[in-house]
Amino acid sequence: MEHGAEVRDMSLKEQTAQVLRELAEAAGLRSGKVLVVGTSTSEAAGRRIGTSGALDIAEQLLQGIQEVQQELGFDTVYQCCEHLNRALVMEREVLERLSLNEVAAIPVPKAGGSMAAAAYRSFRQPCLAEHVAADAGLDIGETLIGMHLRHVAVPFRPSRRSIGEARVTAAFTRPKLIGGERAVYRLENESGAGFCD
Repeated sequence: MEHGAEVRDMSLKEQTAQVLRELAEAAGLRSGKVLVVGTSTSEAAGRRIGTSGALDIAEQLLQGIQEVQQELGFDTVYQCCEHLNRALVMEREVLERLSLNEVAAIPVPKAGGSMAAAAYRSFRQPCLAEHVAADAGLDIGETLIGMHLRHVAVPFRPSRRSIGEARVTAAFTRPKLIGGERAVYRLENESGAGFCD
């Protein structure tokens, strides 16, 4: 079987799970970590963002994300579209654990987006928060999730660059490196060399 035929035979769920597994490995996603997902189901279907949202596509993508999430134990939050100011759908437990500010709305395909609407309906206790500082992000269709990532974002290039017809962008985060020219970021020995008096 040709590589191209193999790729075409993969479902949206399988494509999503493949990309997310690669990101999860690079980002060290595990219990206690947060992934933010932004999705344009229109772009996944080969149309312009915001024009042809589809719950059936959202469900397939959601299944791929949930498969990996259940394996590794991280939390996932889903970015709404600009009509809900890019608020985030999440489980209430995540909102409370992170002490986030709750906002009130119920995402629907025309106001929030199909992915946010599908995620909201899949959660046990769904709610929306205004902001989050996620450890990693998966952007399916160039929805611009950067505002919800911790500083400092590190671009990640998965082996698959699209899911369906949507371009995929991903990132994980790292702590800020502080200090000046004398700063050390890796401990090489225990001698104390280089420490201030």
